[in-house]
Amino acid sequence: MLAGPYSLSSVTSTPEEIKVGEVRIRFLVEGSQAGGSVAVFEAVVPTGARAPVAHSHDGYEETIYGLEGVLTWTVEGTSTDVGPGEVLVIPRGAVHHFDNTGDADARALAIVTPGVLGPDFFREIAAILDAAVGGPPDLSAIAAVMQRHGLTPPP
Repeated sequence: MLAGPYSLSSVTSTPEEIKVGEVRIRFLVEGSQAGGSVAVFEAVVPTGARAPVAHSHDGYEETIYGLEGVLTWTVEGTSTDVGPGEVLVIPRGAVHHFDNTGDADARALAIVTPGVLGPDFFREIAAILDAAVGGPPDLSAIAAVMQRHGLTPPP
């Protein structure tokens, strides 16, 4: 049984899948469900998928737990493969990005502490990418969304 302000129904409902380009995101726990302490989402990254640009976040740490396949994370210039059962902690302010260069789709959990990043960020980025319809996305609009949600885009 969960203690505190959590309820079993709030963490076991079927989460919405948000497609951000080729990457699929499903929030399992939103910050509002956990009193702001944590947010947890699953990311499915097809092999060769275009991944987000390098970025950092000053307001939260991000912990990645590999479930399937392998994602290569580059944090402050150092690359680390994260596969099933492996963990990577990305500290606040660390510039990072990921790629799936393997031959299988990858699936990972991202744990954000405190839980200040939510589904709206991914919905807004998805809308910008969808609006590009085959052309390049509006990078200034992406940067504005990133900044509004606590991510620092590359210079």
